[in-house]
Amino acid sequence: MSTTPETHPSLRLKVCGMKYADNIAEVAALEPDFMGFIFHSASSRFVGETLDARLLQSLPPGLRKVGVFVDESNEFILRQLGRYGLDAAQLHGHETPAQCAELRAAGVMVIKVFGMDADFSLDQLTPYAPYCAFFLFDTKGPQPGGNGTTFNWELLRDYILPVPYLLAGGLDLRHAPALRHLTLPGLYGLDLNSRFETAPALKDAARLSQMFRLLRAQPTSAALPTAR
Repeated sequence: MSTTPETHPSLRLKVCGMKYADNIAEVAALEPDFMGFIFHSASSRFVGETLDARLLQSLPPGLRKVGVFVDESNEFILRQLGRYGLDAAQLHGHETPAQCAELRAAGVMVIKVFGMDADFSLDQLTPYAPYCAFFLFDTKGPQPGGNGTTFNWELLRDYILPVPYLLAGGLDLRHAPALRHLTLPGLYGLDLNSRFETAPALKDAARLSQMFRLLRAQPTSAALPTAR
């Protein structure tokens, strides 16, 4: 695990915290790479019993559907993955490497989330690396996710593990120019959520479309702006 991963030439885009059928269809039409659905009852974006399983199962096969869980049992996770035809489990709590290993052995694509602040050590990622398809780095805050604030992206400058990751944490239209030029090792994609909402779990498809266009445009400079 000493090989530095290459940055992917084009950022994959994930829209998280989806819930409502019409909004899901509207955002899916923008062709994101991932779409996330939150199965954590304390979240304002909790899908509850309103999520339309038939709609999810009819979404394009190239769109990876991600269930977001916080300190749930693997039995619960596997049940929800099967019920809604989800492609991956995103783990936002204190899940252990052993739990990730068990899910991977069951054929699950595991995305493990870590909250980032100045005290975060990249060394704590190593035990998880063999069992995770992706990491997701979010801003450490009072909620497991969706706190709407960014962290210092330079904390990932020394990342060396061969696990690609998604960057989250308050990403908004104003960050698009910097993100287009960002060249961090291992960076695979971006997770967009709270800054594109008109209400919890209700995404503004027009603003997301604008963000998608900005991020998918060909970069015009190789300069690396400072993250804010």
